[in-house]
Amino acid sequence: MRKGFNGLYGLVRDRLECDPTSGHVFLFTNARRNRLKLIVYDGSGLWVCAKKLDGGRFRWPQRDSTIKKIVLTHEELALLLGGIDLTQTRPREWYRKITENEPAESLKTA
Repeated sequence: MRKGFNGLYGLVRDRLECDPTSGHVFLFTNARRNRLKLIVYDGSGLWVCAKKLDGGRFRWPQRDSTIKKIVLTHEELALLLGGIDLTQTRPREWYRKITENEPAESLKTA
């Protein structure tokens, strides 16, 4: 987790193929899953926030090795940052208005 503003900006742009200035939050973790960095553009500049756990690990969502990115809802992000294992939770189906910038597949619930 040595990357700073420019390194994370480059990862979002080149590896994830997303626009770093879109206003979306991008979250990265180290191999041991005990540190993470968050990058977001607020309209006037980049924010980079970091967290190092004193003990334990973040429980990252399961993914296929061919997938470059995982899309989380803001509720899932809050649970992940709060130490909740997303594989042990179950979302309830309810109405959510889809915005034009939000892909419909990111709102699917199990």
